[in-house]
Amino acid sequence: MDVTTWYLEQTDPSALRPAGSVPTPVTRAEVVSPELNRFLYTSVGGDWYWIDRLGWTWRQWLDRLDRPGVETWVAMVQGTPAGYVELDGGVPDGEVELAYFGLLPAFVGKGLGGHLLTEGIRRAWGLADRWPGHAPTRRVWVHTCSTDGPAALANYRARGMRLYRTEQVTVELPAVPPGPWPGAGRG
Repeated sequence: MDVTTWYLEQTDPSALRPAGSVPTPVTRAEVVSPELNRFLYTSVGGDWYWIDRLGWTWRQWLDRLDRPGVETWVAMVQGTPAGYVELDGGVPDGEVELAYFGLLPAFVGKGLGGHLLTEGIRRAWGLADRWPGHAPTRRVWVHTCSTDGPAALANYRARGMRLYRTEQVTVELPAVPPGPWPGAGRG
């Protein structure tokens, strides 16, 4: 399958164009939890070929998440996780990657994506305030691709992220995405 990957960035917090406010709290998961992040990863990415972490062990998840500057922010609707942003500021050089971002299927199309992305970018710009020893954020970046949700690229651009690189590669992917229940399926 031919996959196009777009790399986007902001180099100044004033570039953020917030989406309309939605009364949905976005809370940091301060206790490192491989179980929570694996749930979010498979639930959000199952329909979009997020497969790179499916084979990870619990220890691999813990090692990834338990690094200074790595944060998980969760949007909640009526006590239910609706989506998340995983920030990777694990290298204290002032760069923060929006490593993963998205909504659970039940919350897509309800106006939450722009709000969650706005809040995720804001949290990325303020990451050094929460991690002593980290340089102030000088760049927030993300990549998305043609197998991600159809609104992803437009949402990043609408929030003021600037395209700086595009790549096209041919990759081997499963015939269908794994879905949010890898293995046994939803049936």
